[in-house]
Parts: sequence; C-alpha cells; structure tokens
Amino acid sequence: MLRLAARMLRHRIGSAVATLVALTAGVMVLMSMSLLVESGLRYEPAPQRYADADIVVAQHEISITGRELDGQTITTTVPLPEGATVPVTLAEQFRQVPGVLSVAVDHSVPVVVPTAAGQEAVAHGWSSAALTPFRIVSGSRPDADDEVAVDNRIASAAGTGVRPGDRIPVLAGGGVREYRVSGVVQGAVTGDRPSALFFTDNHAAALSPHPGRAGAIGIIVAPGADSPATVTEVRRLAADAGAHAYTGTERGKLEQSEALAARGMLIEIGSVFGGYVAGLVMVVVAGTVGLAVRHRRRDLALLRAVAATPGQVRLMILAEVVQLSVISVVLGVPAGLLVTNWVHGQLVTRGFIPDGFPISGGVLSAVAVTATTLLVAVAAALIAAHRTVRIRPTEALGEAAVESPRNSRIRLVAGLLTLGSGVTLTLLTATVGGQAALGAALGMLYVFVLAAALLAPWINRYAARALGPALRAVWGDSGYLAAANLRANAQGMVTVLTALVLSVGFGGSVWFLQDNLQRQTVSQSRDGMLAQQALVSAVGLPETAVADARKVPGVVAATGIRRTEVITRVLGEPQVVGAQGIDIEGVDKTMDLKVTEGSLADLRGETVALSTLQASSQGAKLGGRTTMWLGDGTQLTLRVVALYERGLGFGDVTLNRDTVSGHTATNLDDQILIRTEADADLAGLVDSYPGSGLIDTSAINGQLEKDLALSAWLNKMLIGVMVGYAALAAANTMVMAALARGRELALLRLVGVTTRQVKRMVHAEQVGLLGTSLLVGGAIAAVTLVSVVWTLTGQLVPYVPTAGWISIIAGTALLALATTVLPIGALLRTPPVNGIGIKE
Repeated sequence: MLRLAARMLRHRIGSAVATLVALTAGVMVLMSMSLLVESGLRYEPAPQRYADADIVVAQHEISITGRELDGQTITTTVPLPEGATVPVTLAEQFRQVPGVLSVAVDHSVPVVVPTAAGQEAVAHGWSSAALTPFRIVSGSRPDADDEVAVDNRIASAAGTGVRPGDRIPVLAGGGVREYRVSGVVQGAVTGDRPSALFFTDNHAAALSPHPGRAGAIGIIVAPGADSPATVTEVRRLAADAGAHAYTGTERGKLEQSEALAARGMLIEIGSVFGGYVAGLVMVVVAGTVGLAVRHRRRDLALLRAVAATPGQVRLMILAEVVQLSVISVVLGVPAGLLVTNWVHGQLVTRGFIPDGFPISGGVLSAVAVTATTLLVAVAAALIAAHRTVRIRPTEALGEAAVESPRNSRIRLVAGLLTLGSGVTLTLLTATVGGQAALGAALGMLYVFVLAAALLAPWINRYAARALGPALRAVWGDSGYLAAANLRANAQGMVTVLTALVLSVGFGGSVWFLQDNLQRQTVSQSRDGMLAQQALVSAVGLPETAVADARKVPGVVAATGIRRTEVITRVLGEPQVVGAQGIDIEGVDKTMDLKVTEGSLADLRGETVALSTLQASSQGAKLGGRTTMWLGDGTQLTLRVVALYERGLGFGDVTLNRDTVSGHTATNLDDQILIRTEADADLAGLVDSYPGSGLIDTSAINGQLEKDLALSAWLNKMLIGVMVGYAALAAANTMVMAALARGRELALLRLVGVTTRQVKRMVHAEQVGLLGTSLLVGGAIAAVTLVSVVWTLTGQLVPYVPTAGWISIIAGTALLALATTVLPIGALLRTPPVNGIGIKE
C-alpha cells in the first residue's frame, strides 16, 4: 500500500499539491509561533545589576488566592506592576546571620541627566555598588551629599565628556540639583539596562520616595561559609517580612528590563495565537484532505470493487497523507525559521522587544510542529476515509458515480448543537459584561464558523433552491444548470463554503475589532479631556506643583494624576488593570469620565471609581465594596462611589491620589492637567520646576493614537496571518474543486452545451456560492463584532470603514474569480473528446 500510495500521488498531482500547500503553510506558521514561545521560555535574564550579590532580598511578586476548584484553593503568583519595597531594618538582621560577609541596602531613584541628552538613569547609594559589576575607573567614590559617581555611558554622552571634578545637573524627585562628579565607574552591563549614578548612601536614602524602605537588600556570603544554611536563614527572615530571597539566575528577574517584558509577550502571543492557528490548520487540512478524497471516489471505489479491504484503503490514504506531511515539514520548518527572523526584526524595529533579544532553540519547536502536523493530517485522513471504507464493495462504484444526497444525522445534530452553543454565547454576551462578555463574544466566532462547517451541506442545498429562480432569471438556461449543479453538489462544496466563511468571518470581525478599540480609546480620551494644557516632567512632579498651578492667575482648575496599575480579580483570576490616582479638587473642570452612577466628588478615603466594563468584570455595584491590590502589593478593600463609561481613554480604575501615595515607584505625579482662561501665563510655573514642560492636551491624544497604532500593528499582523491562511485555504479548495470538473464540463459540451453557456453557468454558480458565503460569513462577523464592541464601548453600531467592507467583498469576489474562472477557462481549452477521459 505504501508503494501504491506513492504512485497515486504522482498520478493525482493536483490534489497532492493542494494538500501539500495547505500543510506547508500551516507548518510554516506553527513553526514561527512555536519558535517564539521556545525563545521566550529559554530566555533567562543574566543578573547584571546584582551580578556580585550572592543573595538579593526583594518583593517583586505577590501570591493571590483565588476561588476554590474541587475543594482546593487556587493560588496565582502575579508580578507587582510597581515593584514592592522591603524594610531597611532587615539589613541589620541579615548582618547577624552566620556566614554573611556584607549587606548593602539598595535605594533606586529614577533620575534624568539633562546635559547627557536628557538621558534617563537610576541612582543608587554607593554601598550597593559592591553588588554590581561597576568599578571606579577614574576619580573616587562620592563622600558628600553634593557628589555623584556616574557610569561611562553618561560620562561619554554628556557633550564633550565628563571627568572627575566637573559639575553636572541631575533631575530627581521633581527638582534639579548640581553635583560634583567624584568619579566615573564602568561595568559589564549590556543590553537595555538603564545608566547608573551613585550618591552617598544617606543622600540616596533621602531622595528615595519610600522612607525607611528600600527596593532591595543585597547580601554577599563569606568565602568558605555554609552557603545553604545561610540562604535558608535569610529566606526565613525575608519570609517573615513578606519578602523573598533570590539566588542564582533568579537574581536576573529583579532587573526590570524590557527583555523580561518581551519574554512574557513572546510566550503569550506565541501560545495563544499558535493555539488559534493550530485549530485553523486542523479545519483547513481536514477540509482539503476530505475534498481530495472525494475527488478520487472513482479510484477508491474501484479498489473496493476488486477486493481491497477497508483497512488497506484506509492505510493507503494514511500513507499518502503522511508522505505529504513529511514533505511539508521539510519545506515548512526552514520557511518558518525565515519568517521568525523577519518577525523578530520587525518586533525589534518597532520597539516591542529590545535589540539583542535572542531567538534561540528550534529543535524542540520542529519536533512539536512535526508531531502536531502528523497528528492533524492523520486525523483528517481518517475522517475523510471514513465514508469511503465503510460502504460495501458492490456499492462502491455506484457511490462514486452519483453524489449521494444523504448526510450523516450525527453531523446534523452536531451542527445544530454547535449553532445552539453560538446562540447561547450570544445571549451570554448580551446579559453579562466585562471580560466575561468579551470571552463569550470572541468564542462566538469560532463556534459559529464550526457550526457553518458542520451544516454546510444543508446550507448549500437550501441556498441553491432559494437562489434558483434568481439565477434562472439572470442567466437563463445557464442559470438553471448552475442551480441544479449547486443542489446536486451540495456535499462537494462543503469545504469551499467553509473556507470562504472562514475568510469573511475572520476578516470582517477580528480585523475591524482593533479599529474599533483604537477609535473608541482616542475618542474617549479626546472627548473627556477638558483641560487645555498639561505640565509634565520626565521623572515626575511633586504635590506642590498642583498647588502652585492653582495659584497662577487665570488657572480655572488643576488636577494631579499618577498613572499606575492595580491587581483585581476578573472572573475569579488576578489581572493587572490600568489605573490612575487623581487629586479630585476641581476634577470636574479638567476631565469628564462620563460618570453614569455616583459622583467623583465622593472619591475620598477608602473609595474607588470603576469603569462600567471593569465593574461588570468584577461584579461590583455602586455602594458595594471591592478588593484590589495596589501596584506594590498593598491589599485594599474599597467602596465603589462612582461608575463611568470612559475607561478605555482614562483607565478602568480611578483612585484618590492619597490612596496611591507611597505605593508607586516614584511617589510623584506623572502629569498635571491645567484648565486656563485665555490670559493665563504658565511660564513662571515651568521655571519653578526645572525639567518640566507644558504640552497641549491634544498632543497627549496624538501620542496615544500613535501608541495604539503601534500596538495595533502587532495585533493586525497576527490577525492578518489567520485571514491570509483562511484565504489561502479558500483559494486552494476552490482550485481543487474547479480542476476536478473536467469530465463534467466535457460531458456538457459533448451533449450540445456551448462554451459560452458553460462559462455563464460557472459564473452563475460563483455568484450563488459567493452570495451564500458572504451572507453566512458576514452574519457571523456582524454578530461577533457587534457583541464585542457593545461589550467594550457601549456602541451598538460598530465602526467599519467603507474601504474595509468593500475590500472584503471585492477580495472575496476576486479570490473566487481567480481560483475558479481561470482554472475552468483552462479546462475549456481542452477538446471535450479529450476532456472526457481526464482524471481531474
């Protein structure tokens, strides 16, 4: 059977190539996604900032207990968005631990050096330099509060260079101060790590936004000490203080670099998107293999009639598919590596991952993709061969000669149940909100497409009957033949309809969802911004800036805003949510969150305002209480005093600034929104806070739009791959279906049908099939898009660009014409006497 399978492939080159194309494209995409996941999993950030520390005590994650499942409590560990601090007093306890040589408290203070091209850096106390690879290369350590040691990157970036004895300005804590450079340090710190400055320990502690606490405490173990015992004792003391002791490669996780964020992003997009693609590949390959088997019913029927057993026929089909799968892996895996290199370059260029982030591995990804491909292909072959091998040999030729009008009752029941599940998800989306509704709405797309695939024979048959009169009225006798063909070949067109519905459904829903989210976010930010200007600074502004702004003649209102993130439970699971802490005095004059219930005036003490989407996700009500964790892990139970609609533009959680005070990394305002009268002069305010600047609030919206467009690029690229693969599947199956009609068209021409009538018939068939596909796919896309947009924005009518829906219709029509009319034209150029004997 293996030899026969190989000969079958050579003589049935059309279906073999179509199946190979579908498999190879799927392998290429899956290989690329798998390699992204493998690269993320393999990446271990090498400790640089704490390279010389044996133990680092810090708190950068929190464990949150979720709902109970089967009587067991679920605990999830979540990284802290702001990073927590540890008590400085722990340092003295660690010094008493046997085996500890030295202990250094690390205060990390974000700063900016204006003379070094505005370079952002992180300042530390000098004693923490012992934990790092930094060493003095010229000058000496800082000994006074007005001295600073800078790293070589700052020294070389500051104009003509900085040498010991020079004076440089440093912006820190909302103010600027001049320091004398005591020395220049250098260390083997590479990649995206920020530059470093070193103050005296006392001065670094004074500048720290968290008095009495530090970002980390580093410990160096004495040579020859009992390291395991020392680590155990340090872990115990750290745990008692609610912190964690990091050793070995774990120390690299404390360095909050872009590479760590990139690692998580690659794992997330590769696994989630790869899972969707795997499902899509399964549907496409199953349909393509099934269509190829259907087109070879005559050959398989003959084998059954000459005593081939069902097992032998099944083995032959499996052997063919396995051979094609092996070839697709050989072609698709290297292609996937090339695609991954291109994607990696694009991600670096657009700032999603830092330059130098490694794409590593490949062997495990290739093995996983090979196994997945073989599994999918074998499953598809078994499904496709099921009907062929189960009929009796005496019935086989009859089954091949005439398209059976019968369809499996199991398929009908499964299709109706799937359709019912889609309707249930629709009702769920309409009755719940937040993330629950979002998940239900996105699931609708896949459920409805699956229902369409299962019910495709009946959809084709009923559509042909409904369209018959219209086709006859427009195309006459050719239309009559087209309607008859669509009815008779309803089963054969299942794969074609499914592929077209996939293309229209994905393209018309998920693609436009990104446009709607971007449009609504910018619209909410623009419509809700009442202030004309904003005072901003690279390292933040102190609370006094708000008070000073309000004293300026002509200023109507000023609102300080601190951007942060909080952790809440969404559907019982911890989730990081964007938040803002605001000074509520005069906030109604600087921003309009479109409050629907309650009032922001009540945002005092232990209270919170939530967007309607977030409230629905948490099940929170006005006046009720909700639990959340601030960015540094502080747990709060707050009373909900307001619900508002503009969560996309301003954040889903709004807190009083006093609530987040002391719980953010800088403990400073990120910006101050200022509403003024025409004659207000804010130049003096800017001069009072060196390093600050005024920007028009329209520029904030412009930057937001650019950031969203950048994020949309990644989402649209991923979505475009899925739509492109669905379109490829549609083209593949339509070419196969067209080329398999050689005998049929030759027979029509031999009985007197003209070439022109045949072309008109094919055109009429395409109109009927396209109309059905656009109707079904468009309905699925519309239901999905409306549900998601309604859930997220409250808008019943989603935004769909005119060029967008025209592109979908025109693209689908062009796809159908190019993949059907052109192959049919080639078949019609073959004399009918010769065409009646061709195989496909």
